[in-house]
Amino acid sequence: MIPISLPARQPPAWQHALQDAVCDPAELIGLLRLDPQWLEPARAAARRFPLRVPRGFVARMRIGDPRDPLLLQVLPMGAELDELPGYRTDPVGDLAARTGPGLLHKYHGRALLVTTGTCAVNCRYCFRRHFPYDEENASREAFGPALEVIRADASIHEVLLSGGDPLTLSDRRLAALFDALQEIPHLRRIRIHTRLPVVLPERVDAGFLAAWSAVRLQKTVVIHANHAREIDASVRAAAGALRDADSTVLNQSVLLRGINDRCNDLVDLSEALFDAGVLPYYLHLLDPVAGAGHFDLPLARARELVADVAERLPGYLVPRLVREEPGAPAKTMVPPASR
Repeated sequence: MIPISLPARQPPAWQHALQDAVCDPAELIGLLRLDPQWLEPARAAARRFPLRVPRGFVARMRIGDPRDPLLLQVLPMGAELDELPGYRTDPVGDLAARTGPGLLHKYHGRALLVTTGTCAVNCRYCFRRHFPYDEENASREAFGPALEVIRADASIHEVLLSGGDPLTLSDRRLAALFDALQEIPHLRRIRIHTRLPVVLPERVDAGFLAAWSAVRLQKTVVIHANHAREIDASVRAAAGALRDADSTVLNQSVLLRGINDRCNDLVDLSEALFDAGVLPYYLHLLDPVAGAGHFDLPLARARELVADVAERLPGYLVPRLVREEPGAPAKTMVPPASR
């Protein structure tokens, strides 16, 4: 008999796209035909916080435009090296909220699992850009110790899966985590915070959807888009698939100088999100993380922007302006400017 050799199992397309991300500033600048003057500052900043961006997201950027709002979210900049007073490595008090390996418990009834340190994209304003993922990562111990803490605390009704980005985990690992969470009797809800449906929408594939659809608890997926041009047909398809899997799909944004700091930017974003079946949820003031101060806006300007948006859109399309303050019992709601 002639032995039959089975073909090697191919990794999912999303894993290939994740591994093929652009990580060299010279390549990104070359792909977008930018002036070479951007290269040395980008290299210097990337030595502190590496560049990483999927090619599909790069394809949505404008060629030759150094002020493209998608590019500015990912391109390392020399301004990141400036040391500014008040900007720190743990701006939201994550480490003080630690109650187990990779487990943060800030708010009543909710606990957050740092599932991984891996992201598909390194956003330059990321509030966890300095987070010690090597030490604070629940998956390093197969989630066991963190799950034990959750199991022992009947006040926890919702678990947030964060990171890094939880959707960089394999379907097998996610399914095992979902199953373990569902065995905890006092849990009612699972929430995933992820950027992948926006920057790598092919991750929302049949394998993930099968695992997620099998979850019996109430399910929420909070995606992260900051500009309307991030939302294309592939993102709309991913959002639709998440809804079809019985998920509530929300969006949270960060208010960023030069990216979405005009009324039209925020209006267009809310409209694009709703067209995709996603409800605008939070508009975060920038967390004061070291290396991102150049994205910040004055509070008065932020309040004026939200008031302008509220005059243009129905209330359900106006995201709530919030800030996160270390030690506070909830997000701090920031009222829009009075008119």
